[in-house]
Parts: sequence; structure tokens; C-alpha cells
Amino acid sequence: MDKEKQTMILTDRQGHPISDNQHIRTIGNRGPSTLENYHYIEKISHFDRERIPERVVHARGAGAHGYFEAYGKVGNEPVSTYTRAKLFQEAGKQTPVFVRFSTVVHGGYSPETFRDPRGFATKFYTEDGNWDLVGNNLKIFFIRDPLKFPDMVHAFKPDPVTNLQNPEKMFDFVSNSPEATHMITFLFSPWGIPANYRQMQGSGVNTYKWVNQEGQAVLVKYHWEPLKQGMKNLKQKEAEDIQAKHISHATQDLFEAIERGDYPEWELCVQMLSDDEHPELDFDPLDPTKLWDHEKFPFLPVGKMVLNKNPENYFAEVEQAAFGTGVLVDGLDFSDDKLLQGRTFSYSDTQRYRVGTNYLQLPINAPKAHVATNQRDGQMTLMVDRAPEQNPHVNYEPSSLGGLKEASPSGKEHQPQYNAKLVREKISRTNDFGQAGDTYRKFEDWERDELILNLVDALKICKPIIQEKMIGYFMNADPDYGRRVSEGLAQANVDSAHLGSASNKDGAEMAEHSGKRTDGY
Repeated sequence: MDKEKQTMILTDRQGHPISDNQHIRTIGNRGPSTLENYHYIEKISHFDRERIPERVVHARGAGAHGYFEAYGKVGNEPVSTYTRAKLFQEAGKQTPVFVRFSTVVHGGYSPETFRDPRGFATKFYTEDGNWDLVGNNLKIFFIRDPLKFPDMVHAFKPDPVTNLQNPEKMFDFVSNSPEATHMITFLFSPWGIPANYRQMQGSGVNTYKWVNQEGQAVLVKYHWEPLKQGMKNLKQKEAEDIQAKHISHATQDLFEAIERGDYPEWELCVQMLSDDEHPELDFDPLDPTKLWDHEKFPFLPVGKMVLNKNPENYFAEVEQAAFGTGVLVDGLDFSDDKLLQGRTFSYSDTQRYRVGTNYLQLPINAPKAHVATNQRDGQMTLMVDRAPEQNPHVNYEPSSLGGLKEASPSGKEHQPQYNAKLVREKISRTNDFGQAGDTYRKFEDWERDELILNLVDALKICKPIIQEKMIGYFMNADPDYGRRVSEGLAQANVDSAHLGSASNKDGAEMAEHSGKRTDGY
């Protein structure tokens, strides 16, 4: 048999050729099976373990490969003025990327039409190692303190008793978290349901820093702006019509666009501020519930991204892709954004639990740059991260016996200075409602109409105390905003005996009264 035909022979994981993949061994063709059915036992045991723990958030996702091409400038200035990160320095320089899009709250097989923030996570395989830019389609977030994150997700997830989605739980949390008013304004508008993954924007959400050769830093926010494909959002009714036909429309749209050569493109823009407290602003620039006004702090293009290759295996690439906000390269740094600081521990920690200790050795996560560490062993070790000339006996540093050496600094280290008490306090400039009102007034009429419709539909099953708090927040944002929600709720047909949303109840009743009875078989 020639070599090409030999490679097409089915084997087991031990490399044993399989001559019968249709029948287990039994005593006679009707008799019991025996314990030495090795091929079957190996096959079914692996099948039983094909799923890894689902992401607690961002479980439903799609992904693609591509490249990032730098402009060499930030706006009209040399990018080196502000950052020494190598991937940005040369015009035309391309860096491989992998992007995972996702919905946030719902499970792995949930409809992609649900009202939900969308994840937009990009892994840059740079020459200095990986950089993960982990964000969402919306440019702000519900909370500013990471201590609230587990409670927020619990409130947004299905009820622990009924396992039904219940907006009363969500609004119970939100009505006691006034900083969420701005995000709720976006989420219940058409921006809460992007038409697909290709036609949505992305944002790093948190504030980061750029650091130049002299160790000087500026505050930055990252934004992905769709280029040729534009942006498009859905009304609730449009989303429901799509969901009636397809729960994976966005995954299919992305895959088929790339297959036909219609490669989606985004431009990466940054906003920059000097690295200080900015007392002239009525909010703290480190607050992730706030936008930096793009008219005052313009979007400055630094490069573009093209997605031009679909995954060859969904599980190996999309499901096992692991991102972390702490994965930065030289020239990029953290700000003191509290939510960013909390995410930076949590993201990498959850990947070690979900995928495994050596998740960074998987091809989708492994850097394309040189890797040499003294980390060893752990479950599913694929290789030893050893340098070619490294003494294999030396798995520590420092050493004089042929071990790894520290790298030379590539520039002056950024050294922020602190002089304050260690406290448990919220930031001084919260301004929880100002930008929510600005956003409401900037919406087009149809977007405001859709926002009010969606809020009333969700809030009408909530208890009066929750409704009253939310109306108060909306009034603080804009009197017209609060008035319209209040009037909508006053006119709504409310059924206090509910489980989950009004639309859930409608669906259950439709199912009960639809179809024809049967006597079975």
C-alpha cells in the first residue's frame, strides 16, 4: 500500500489500524458484549469527555483567523511618540490574529438573537509574544468594581430554581446599581442586538496605557470600527423573526462571508488622554461605565484587521481559545481601572480551570514567538518550554549552570507614583446618569422608541419597588426618558403571576394551545 493510502487508514489513538468500526465484540451476534472491547471502550470514554466546562460568560461564540496591519502612525503622528510596542511601529507590518466573537450571558447553544452584550476578543501573535485585546461590542460596562461581577452575572443568568430567564432578577440588581443606567440605555436600545458579528463595532471597554521608549505613559481606550461592511443593529421584532428560523445566524454569516472571500475588516482606533486624574472632567477617565466623548477625544486610527480564514476545527480553535486582559506586550500597560485589575486575575484563572494548566501550549493559544520558561509539568504537558541550548537539569533562575537569563530592558520602565491610604471606597466622580442622558438624546427617534418599548416589556413584570427605582434613574438621566418609561408601564397589561419574561409566558401558552393531540404509538 502506498504512503498516501496508508495515511487514510482509520486508527485508534494508539495508532492501531481499525478494521471494523461498525461492531463491538459479542458472544454470538445476539449475545452480551465483553470487557475487552478495547476500541469501543477507548472510543466511548473519549466521547464522554468531549466537552470541557462551558465558559461561565461568553459561552456562545464564533471565531476566525486573519491579520492586523499597522499604519505606523497614531492619527498623523509617529506611533513611537506614545508606545514602543513593536506591532504598531512600521506601516504595512502584519501580525497574525485570531478573533472570537460571542454573546455574554447565555449558554453555548443559545440563540444569537438574544439581547445581550457581544464579546469581541482579539489575540495578536506578535514577535514579542501574544497580546490579547479582550472587549465587547458596547464601549462601556454595567459596573466599575470587580467585587460586584459574580453577583451581576448571577442576577443576569437564569433563575436558580426555575432555570428560566427572569428580567426581574436583572433589574433587581440594576436598580440597586445606579452606575449601570448608561449600559442599560445601550443594551435595551437596538445596540443590544447587533445584526451579526461582521457588522458590529468592538471596544476594549477598559482604560489601558501606552508606554514609550522613555517610560512615559498615556491613557488609551481601544475601538474596533467596521470598515467596508458597516454597522447594523436589529429591532426586537426583527430579532424574533430571525430566531424563528435560525439560532446560529451570526455564526453562519461570518463563516460564509469568509468562505466566499468577502473578508470583514475593522480599523483599530485609540483615544488618548494624559496619564492623570483630569479634574476638568465630570467623570473619572478610569470609570468603565463612561464614554470618552469622541468629539473631544477623537478616534485615532493605528491599523486595520482583516479576517480571511475560517477555523479548521471549531472545538480546537474557537472553544479552546483562551484570552486574558493581563496578556500585554512591551509598550502596553495596565491602568488603575478597578474592573481591569479584577479581570486580569480572573480571565487567566478561569482558563486554567476550564481548558487546563497547560492551555498555553495548545496551538490556538501558543505564541508564535520564542518561548522558554522554567514552568514545568502539570496535566497534559505537550512539551517542555526549554531553550535549545538550555541545560535540561536547570529549571530555575538565576543559575550559573546553563539556565535561562533575563532579557535586557527594551526601554525605561514606566513607574507610576502613589501616595494614598488603602481604602474601600467608590471613585469620587461617579456621575451615574449624565452620560445616560446624553446617549438617550443622541439616539435617533426610532432608537428611542425601541428603547422604551423594550424597557417597558422587561420592567412590566417587575415589582413596583424595582420599577420606581429604575424610573427614578431614567428621570435623572433625562426627564423625557423617565416620563416615557413611566407612562409605558402605566399602560402595560401586567400579570403579576409570572415565571420569567412576558414573552416566555406567551411562548409557553402558544405551545400549549398549538398542534394536534395524538394517541401515541
